[in-house]
Amino acid sequence: MSGGTLIVGASQAGLQLAASLRQLGDASPIMLVGEEVRPPYQRPPLSKGFLSGQAALDSLELRVPAFYADAGIDLVCGDAVSELNLTATPPGSGVAVTANGREFAFDRLALTVGASARRLPVPGADLDGICFLRDCDDAVYLQARLRTAERVVVVGGGFIGLEVASGARALGRSVTLIEAADRLMARSVGSVVSGFYLEAHQRRGLDIRLSSGVSRFEGGGGRVSEVVLSDGTHLPADLVLIAVGIQPRTELAEQLGLACDGGIVVDARARTSNPFIVAAGDCTVQPHPMTGQGRVRLESVQNATGQAHVAAASLLGRSDGATADPWPGAAPQASPARVPWFWSDQGDLRLQIAGLSAGHHAQVVHGRPEQERFSVLYYRDGRLVAADAINQPADYIAVRRALAQGATIDPDRAGDPAVPLKSLIQNPAGHRPGPAGAGLATQA
Repeated sequence: MSGGTLIVGASQAGLQLAASLRQLGDASPIMLVGEEVRPPYQRPPLSKGFLSGQAALDSLELRVPAFYADAGIDLVCGDAVSELNLTATPPGSGVAVTANGREFAFDRLALTVGASARRLPVPGADLDGICFLRDCDDAVYLQARLRTAERVVVVGGGFIGLEVASGARALGRSVTLIEAADRLMARSVGSVVSGFYLEAHQRRGLDIRLSSGVSRFEGGGGRVSEVVLSDGTHLPADLVLIAVGIQPRTELAEQLGLACDGGIVVDARARTSNPFIVAAGDCTVQPHPMTGQGRVRLESVQNATGQAHVAAASLLGRSDGATADPWPGAAPQASPARVPWFWSDQGDLRLQIAGLSAGHHAQVVHGRPEQERFSVLYYRDGRLVAADAINQPADYIAVRRALAQGATIDPDRAGDPAVPLKSLIQNPAGHRPGPAGAGLATQA
């Protein structure tokens, strides 16, 4: 490759960045380089449909093979960029060297390198039967081991841990889940939702140990047989999943001297501390997407693709890529909010999240938790900031729509389960909007 754009990381963010460059009219060469042998694919189904056998690997590919040639995107799989060297002119240009010794010259650079699974630094962590779930190879290995495993231990009570634990339990396996915090999904949901999921999973046969740490793994013949907790408890196990979060991959960014702080630091335009280099996806930390205050790391498909589109616009010196309204057909705004959203399928419990609830001052329960269909709305200074919806897609749609419009939902009436949340949306002027956008659907 000579000149053009080099995108390091054939992730969903990397593919979206390449596609957005073409959508925005860029006709220069594009090289998309990834270390995995597979073309870019969807990761969320790895812990959901694929693990349960409902989705084949080939169905997870994000584009048909002909797409890359038709779009003029040179896709290189199975080779990792190991070194980046910038040149003086033009700014942001340089040469990349891969692990296989290939060299690619570039005029523009984008980092969409993702993250790796966080390891546990305890004795025995390298025993056979201890696995992670971050990529296709991990998923294939885990799926195969689940066929014969009898006693499964999952370390980590976040989305991935609970999705795998509930899936293993549905297969009839004996499953124990270990969580170091005092509640489940503590980084993502409020205490009411954490408590609900604890009881719901216990009803379904999961053995959940909160406020518990792992001190070591034991086994014979190089294979795991026990998980030893910090309180001395020994848990028998022939399969262990470590799901304790991710580690953003910042090695190349640090090599270039870019600012990193729990991820590659970018601004709202996806520009790094070198404004001629962009980054997108799980590897980044960015300004809060709704307030612009502080920095957050968002692990979601929506963030990866949205941020990648913004990054493409920045590489081309354009600003129009950052202002797409998340609700097609909604009223135009000078600066529409980019509402973060997330989801987790844990057996028959579907959790959908709109907004970010961190720092909320009050919460309101809408619906009936005892029927496993309810939502929790979060407020800061009397304004709606987020909601967790369990088996309540209509509530999720209403809250996401309200947040995108800069509106709120009356907290004094939101607790009435007989009143649909969409009827309580109040725009900044205080009156309820009309039915525009009522037919919008969620993405799953």
